[in-house]
Amino acid sequence: MTAAALHPRYSLAANLRFAVRLTGIALALLLALPVHGLWRLFRRSSPWPMYFLAAVAWIIGARRRTIGHSLKRDVVFLSNHLSWLDIPLLAGRNGTAFVAKSDLEKVPVIGWLCGLNRTLFVDRTARMGVADQIAQLRDALAEVWSITIFAEGTTGDGTTLLPFKPALLAVLDPPPPGVQVQPVLIDYGPAMADLAWLGDEPGAINARRVLSRPGTFTATLTFLDPFDPADYPGRKAVAAEARVRMLAA
Repeated sequence: MTAAALHPRYSLAANLRFAVRLTGIALALLLALPVHGLWRLFRRSSPWPMYFLAAVAWIIGARRRTIGHSLKRDVVFLSNHLSWLDIPLLAGRNGTAFVAKSDLEKVPVIGWLCGLNRTLFVDRTARMGVADQIAQLRDALAEVWSITIFAEGTTGDGTTLLPFKPALLAVLDPPPPGVQVQPVLIDYGPAMADLAWLGDEPGAINARRVLSRPGTFTATLTFLDPFDPADYPGRKAVAAEARVRMLAA
């Protein structure tokens, strides 16, 4: 990227929006952490990560619109991926946790926050650890009831659905008994150009750009009909079925 892109200049109004939103997110975290700690102290499933992430999406300007019926438990959501905002939007809607690559666990602050939301960190290179990953998925579903996988493996531009990466679905091969798969489509409408995470854009620059954006926007979550992954043997078949349904929608 160019030096101008790495160090963009913002207006006074944009800098004020950034400061206000960042302060709002910090205050929401400070309010949520103590009560979340109390819930965990008494070994109860805490709803506070969901409340905090819903607040983050709202503070940034997202106004969520939901189409379809979201399963509440024993479900793995397969979603497209457009922005880091996908995470607070989805988790703020139904409290879902996420599958993420193990490298993210080591990122300061971000890895810690992901851990608070019971993120399932998966080493995609550890072929011998599939059984352990499936066991982790069962434990996570028992704790938070739902898991989300961004099946494209990267962020798209919102105009096309990228090919799915079956390797990301290792935790569904074979699937835990009774678990359903539900495809989810995320759409930011006209705001997509402002929110998209460009391929070579540093995360801090993208976050600053999104937090400085004026006004609000509608974020539509479309929950498609769920299906039993046991009816589609193998992770490739599960990925293909979910993608077909999402393309049709």
